[in-house]
Amino acid sequence: MQFDAIIVGGGAAGAAMTWQLVRNGLKVVCLDRGPWMQSESYPSTSPDWEFQKGNDFSPVPEIRASDYDYPIDDEASPIAVCNFNAVGGSTILYSGHFPRFRPRDFELKSAEGIGDDWPLSYEQLRPFYELNEAQMGVAGLAGDPAYPDIEELLPPVPLGEAGTRMAKAFNSLDWHWWPSYAAISTVARNGRSPCINLGPCNTGCPQGAKSSADITYMARARDLGATIIAEAAVSRVLTEGRTAIGVEYFDKVGQIHHLHANRVIMAASATGTPRILLNSTSEMFPKGLGNNSDQVGRHLMIHPLGFVEGVFDEVLDTDVGPQGCMIYSLEHYRSKDAEHELGYMLHVLRGTGPLEAARSALLRRKLKFGPAVYEDFNAFYRRQLAVSVICEDLPLADNRVRLDETSSDRFGIAGIKIDYHLQENARKMMAHGMGNARKLLMAAGARRTYAYGPVRNTGWHVMGTCRMGDDPSKAVVDATGACHGVDNLFIADSSVFPTGSCVNPANTIQAVALWIGQQMIERGTSQ
Repeated sequence: MQFDAIIVGGGAAGAAMTWQLVRNGLKVVCLDRGPWMQSESYPSTSPDWEFQKGNDFSPVPEIRASDYDYPIDDEASPIAVCNFNAVGGSTILYSGHFPRFRPRDFELKSAEGIGDDWPLSYEQLRPFYELNEAQMGVAGLAGDPAYPDIEELLPPVPLGEAGTRMAKAFNSLDWHWWPSYAAISTVARNGRSPCINLGPCNTGCPQGAKSSADITYMARARDLGATIIAEAAVSRVLTEGRTAIGVEYFDKVGQIHHLHANRVIMAASATGTPRILLNSTSEMFPKGLGNNSDQVGRHLMIHPLGFVEGVFDEVLDTDVGPQGCMIYSLEHYRSKDAEHELGYMLHVLRGTGPLEAARSALLRRKLKFGPAVYEDFNAFYRRQLAVSVICEDLPLADNRVRLDETSSDRFGIAGIKIDYHLQENARKMMAHGMGNARKLLMAAGARRTYAYGPVRNTGWHVMGTCRMGDDPSKAVVDATGACHGVDNLFIADSSVFPTGSCVNPANTIQAVALWIGQQMIERGTSQ
């Protein structure tokens, strides 16, 4: 069967791209190596949800060890890669924090003399941000001075008592803050139930209020006629000469299949996409597809994250509401009079569940088993608030994803190795941010703070391994997502990012995918 487009990966980018193309009349098939998720299987439907969160629903593939995963050796990195392989991808487990990149993020080299410029601008992406926010459903409050052009929003997630206390602390320091932009339906819409403020959004949302890509874009694309093939592990892109003609994939029982299309669009993430491209060798492409200039896999960016926890004397409502969508601050987006370049976002998080609270107290030797165990536990549980310090990375060629021929998934396809070191600039930035996070929590009334970083299991924001640019010697794709040197091959996920800002990238990932899809439509991909 011949399709107009094959999309590899059904996560944030792939789902948006599938919808964008099928609604414009194209015959589209999307393949994802994971299954369709069932809401009744999410951990928070069971009393042992925190155990499941640390096992089958862990964001770290090495811990999760699912049949749907591929090996990722990140021992050489202080930060572990986090992802989730399923239709909907990592949006199944993300917190739903949904800011945009800012205009300056697209012109870093021109404006600040570091990093790189994007070959497209914020203004070019702006209508696709707006389209994406309308389709996903974003809650928030209009009027944020950091984002004056964001206006169409659902009612914000309530701050609650804990959020109000933190907001007052920001005000006392005269720092920017705003209620988090959240990909969460705070009211009933499009047949979806509203958020009930249960809290553990990062284990999947059984309510269907969190806007994961499977229940938004992918469900609509399927209704419009897109073919979705779940549990399909793509091993390589098929080529004739210098032209991409389709993909090879393994089904869930290990049977090999070939699909053909006029266009192949990679949207398998900033680790999955380079893995497949590097595995797609041929006589014409001995180093892998798109890799003539040895750029595939390079310039890996992972937002290094510092973490500061405050413990309060009073019991707070830290267990009510989405853990990762409370307050964010771009006061230090560009830090003044600091020893580092670039900057960071302060992201206020609600407290943890009882098991994590107990572990936290135990690790700090503040919980002892015996007569005082309940008193020790109650001194932590519902008394914790945290501030994460999300630091911008610079794109360095030596930070990279490469094939690991010593490991393979269950189909015999090579895994990957992560070569990543924490830049000195990021170390200084993180120390600066953790100091400010301590100051903020103390202003809010915390009696004690604990700080550490980089936090290992926080590598959610993986970007830059097939970056976008006009020069084929320095980039893998052009501004339209078309692969340099390979006809009919496109890339439309976070791997194309030339730089990574310091804010969560999900909204930008989808806006870029919609932009690339629109360029393909305007050029007549069905011809």
